[in-house]
Amino acid sequence: TGSHHAVRQGEVFNVRYQALHKLGCGAFATVWLCQDMRRKKHVAVKILKSREGFAEAAQDEISLLHCVNSMKKKDQAGENIVSLLDDFRMIGENGFHILLLKTAAVCLVFEVLGPSLRCLMGNYTAQGLPLPFVKKTLQQVLAGLHFLHKHCRIIHADIKPENILLCGCNKTLQRLLPNTLSCGQRTDLTLKVPGGDPDNQSEESDLMSIEVKIADLGSACWTYKPFSKEIQTQPYRALEVLLGLDYGTPADIWSTGCLAFEMANGEHLFDPQPGKYFSRDDDHVGRIIELLGRIPPQIAFSWNKSTNFFSRPGALLRLSRLCPRSLRALLAERHRWTKHQAAPFAAFLLPMLHYAPSRRATAAQCLQHSWL
Repeated sequence: TGSHHAVRQGEVFNVRYQALHKLGCGAFATVWLCQDMRRKKHVAVKILKSREGFAEAAQDEISLLHCVNSMKKKDQAGENIVSLLDDFRMIGENGFHILLLKTAAVCLVFEVLGPSLRCLMGNYTAQGLPLPFVKKTLQQVLAGLHFLHKHCRIIHADIKPENILLCGCNKTLQRLLPNTLSCGQRTDLTLKVPGGDPDNQSEESDLMSIEVKIADLGSACWTYKPFSKEIQTQPYRALEVLLGLDYGTPADIWSTGCLAFEMANGEHLFDPQPGKYFSRDDDHVGRIIELLGRIPPQIAFSWNKSTNFFSRPGALLRLSRLCPRSLRALLAERHRWTKHQAAPFAAFLLPMLHYAPSRRATAAQCLQHSWL
């Protein structure tokens, strides 16, 4: 309702947001497509679960989003970050029942965008997304991260396809994702696979008209005040986070490098799996070493947790057989890139995956790279 006050049983009140249907549900929140009855437009209402211990996290997210809004107005930038329109507390955990509970659900109101980048990628698994669209999307993601990092001093901490949302003309999104119930729905999506179809040029034109925005600051933190040691979804997790080291904005750049590879090739750059004698984290560090080479001792042994992985410089505790392969070789052999294609793409990615966070490319430097 938008009211901060408890509602007495039987009291008549004005409805501000009317629920239409559920858009998605996660461990910490449920998102609904709603009608804003005052402004006569659709909005997305994220209802954070009101369990014990969630209240502080909810307040942190609100503070971060208010900072983003404030800096957007001040710097006339940040158009690639989803906008918070309103926030309020509501009695009733699921947000749409008047229940006199002891706790109030925190509700965040956002602009309505389309499905996530994951929905689009799911239908291009054989070959990845068209490179012109990959480049355009990365430009917008990196511009958003530059705004968060430099202007807001915020680390997103969970860059992945699910948190990059599509936006554009409703008809365009419906053509590309014809089985979508609405622009906000994120399930049961299909997309024509490009090929020799005469409509292929039209489809690529539709793709290039789509913009993207970074969403979900639920895991984000200030650059000067990390909230947790455990951040990022596993395939996109930076080396320093895996090793338990201090992290900063370069962790987002590592995730973006992994995102770039996945968009262009249709599979994870690192997809670690646990084994009988080793953990998923062990496998993850091993796969990173296979692709990027030996981790320098000053990084590998710069934090206590590192001894969980290494017995001595360059030697993993529980993995003995590694199969080194360069990024160029991976692109050429597994994904059939030509040398002419692979070399500039590898030159773009490798600075984003530098072992030393202080030497990793920044979002601003990535935006200046010739491959884009």
